[in-house]
Amino acid sequence: MKETRGLEAVLARLLFAGARVLPARASRAAGAGLGALVHALGVRRRVATANLAAAFPEWSESERDRVLREHYRELGRVAFEYARLGELARAAPGRAVTAIEGREHLEQAIRGGRGAILLSGHFGNFELVGAALGQLHPTDFVVRPLANRGVEALIAAQREQAGIGQIPSDVSARRIFERLRANRWVAMLADQDAGRAGLFVPFLGRPASTVSGPARIALATGAPIVLGFAWRDPDGRHRILVDPPLVIDAPDAPDAALRLTAAHVRRLEERIRERPESWFWLHRRWKTAPPPAPSRAGAPLAAAREG
Repeated sequence: MKETRGLEAVLARLLFAGARVLPARASRAAGAGLGALVHALGVRRRVATANLAAAFPEWSESERDRVLREHYRELGRVAFEYARLGELARAAPGRAVTAIEGREHLEQAIRGGRGAILLSGHFGNFELVGAALGQLHPTDFVVRPLANRGVEALIAAQREQAGIGQIPSDVSARRIFERLRANRWVAMLADQDAGRAGLFVPFLGRPASTVSGPARIALATGAPIVLGFAWRDPDGRHRILVDPPLVIDAPDAPDAALRLTAAHVRRLEERIRERPESWFWLHRRWKTAPPPAPSRAGAPLAAAREG
């Protein structure tokens, strides 16, 4: 296992070095080629194919295959962009990011003084969303440490180069609260299976176990949840789309966290339907089945006894 991870780290360093040497357009093309190779090798293709079929049963098989092939190519482009995340985030306006649409929502969050939770999913170059927005206001990423420390160090170095703070996901939530109280932005992802600890909300036609942390932190601190997405244009550059802060009725009600979680998952679903090739289909998003509905078989008998 140690030898395998060492080899993975070496390969990642070679990939990063190659991606940085190439011009931006050539780097994207090389990444797309790598993604096409991974698709041809069938890496997690069965999982991705099943996910697409369940999410879009109305599509033809050829249409789902087309989306999946483009998805692997996009994964490759994003992987090569990771190697120059700091450079892309700090690039002159228009060079890597052509526009930040919805910037007024971020300015509103700054004026609110309670920080903001920048929420996204594994959609396009999601790291670039947080890194680019972090050039506008102090931002911290909540990151899940990778099993391979060598690969983790490569990615962490790029975040540092972009000027982004990092909060390991396995530390106390107190650090997140501290950053929000300092009116910083905290960037999170919330679209992977959360096991039995998650809240089940509708997602692409099926109930999906979803982390409740972003919603509970937002409700506890008053920090707004602001969703952002990277939108790749035909020339390979990105637009960043920032949505208005999520608002729900009765935020003090017992089910507020569930409703707020459902709201941000619904917004992600809307973006996926607009550009399905951008979302990460290789993950077993619906791995955890919802608990069975309470049985009411004994209700008539109980009512008869009471009578």
